[in-house]
Order: sequence, then C-alpha cells, then structure tokens
Amino acid sequence: MPSSPRMPLVYVVDDDTDVLRSLQFLLETDGFCVGTFRSAEALLNAMTVGGADCLVIDYKMPGMSGIDLAGLLRRREADTPIILITGYPDASIPAKAATAGIRHVLIKPHIEDSLSSRIWDAINGDPQL
Repeated sequence: MPSSPRMPLVYVVDDDTDVLRSLQFLLETDGFCVGTFRSAEALLNAMTVGGADCLVIDYKMPGMSGIDLAGLLRRREADTPIILITGYPDASIPAKAATAGIRHVLIKPHIEDSLSSRIWDAINGDPQL
C-alpha cells in the first residue's frame, strides 16, 4: 500500500498568541503541519531547523527580532526558506530582510490570501521568489 505524502512542516514564530492561533488554523486548513513559538529564543531552544520545510517569522518581537533570528539561522548555514510577516509597513524592511536571507515580506493583517501560496512557492524552490 503506498504511503500518503508527508504534510510540509511550517514553524511560525510570533509573540502574539492570537496571531499564532490564527495562523496555525489557517495553515493546518491549507494542509500544513504547524509548530508555533512565542519567541525567537523558544524556537532556537526547541528546534532543529532542518526539520522544518519553511519558517514564518514575525518582524518585531521582544528580545530577538525576526530579522536577527533569520540572520543567526543563516550564519548557522540553515537554508530553510523564511517568510517575514510584519504589521509595520516600513519601506526599509524588505532590504533588511534580504540582507538576512529572507526573500518574502508579508504585511499583517492581510496575509491570509497569500501566505499559504508563498509557503508552497518557497518549499518548491520557485525561482520567482
């Protein structure tokens, strides 16, 4: 009997519990396994980056920011795709994100329409990203 395909694993990091629950529900509904973390430090303490297919990280969090987390992961040679989400539509964020190896920045709260498709694109290595 053929085994069913593995559901992609996405780790979501956001300090807002309501956002975590909402994104977990959205992504699980769209066919992903989801792990949630309330801080960059919690993610670093609990994970092996190689286990996740994609990371969705909030830009502004207490302690380590999403961009700082991405930079640290890249310095550790983690090549897991990262999508940065933010409620701060600052024009400098995409350039900062790119420097940290992040190819996509999505603005809250209107990410529901595009987050899942961006994750699938990132997992599949879409060259347009």
